[in-house]
Amino acid sequence: MRGAGGGRAARALLAAALALAIGACGTSEAEPTALPTFPTADGSGPAATAADDGRVIPVDCGRILAAPDLEAVMGLPLGSVAVRTTVGVPQPAVGRTERVSCRYTRAGDGGGRALLDINATAYRDPAAASAQWQVNVKAESGERRDMPLGSAPAVVFEKRGQAVLMVAHSTSNLTLVLPDQPLPGGKTRVDALVDLALRVLPAVSTDPSTAPPPPPLGEPVSQAGASR
Repeated sequence: MRGAGGGRAARALLAAALALAIGACGTSEAEPTALPTFPTADGSGPAATAADDGRVIPVDCGRILAAPDLEAVMGLPLGSVAVRTTVGVPQPAVGRTERVSCRYTRAGDGGGRALLDINATAYRDPAAASAQWQVNVKAESGERRDMPLGSAPAVVFEKRGQAVLMVAHSTSNLTLVLPDQPLPGGKTRVDALVDLALRVLPAVSTDPSTAPPPPPLGEPVSQAGASR
């Protein structure tokens, strides 16, 4: 009896070990998933954390473009904008080391229609960033215009319903998508995109001192001035 019981116990242990091994094999090749976070409606996310150590792109969109800054540029009431941050995964095939996406919406609408989308990426070197920027520019559609921001090459695409600004700066790429919406003071979509990009670039650059300086809030930004 003891021999039979011992045999059953041994078989049970073997079956459990096989189940654990199969489970481990089933998850080892899984792609790492993006990690969404949900800062407060005023865009004031957490301060720098250990997750930011050595990073180029902050993991909190409130530190890439604070909601109050967007409200000021877009002429929106204070506290009316909510921010969603999504942290992406590296893509070694193209040299991408970091990706953070930001979606700005009206506070309280449950994450509905976007006011602004930002996609910020970092690469292993400027050559990889430039190569991927060129690939992305070629894939974009709409009426194209070169719109350099200081020394940073940039292209704007205007199409029905939205405008897109794509910027390359050192090891970082930046894409801003602005859906059609009312803008204050006769500001155009391109005016707003240039203004916003100048505020974002220092936050997503390896050397913020080389990024074009952001304009003071409330002052208009001319398209011609963007290239100076």
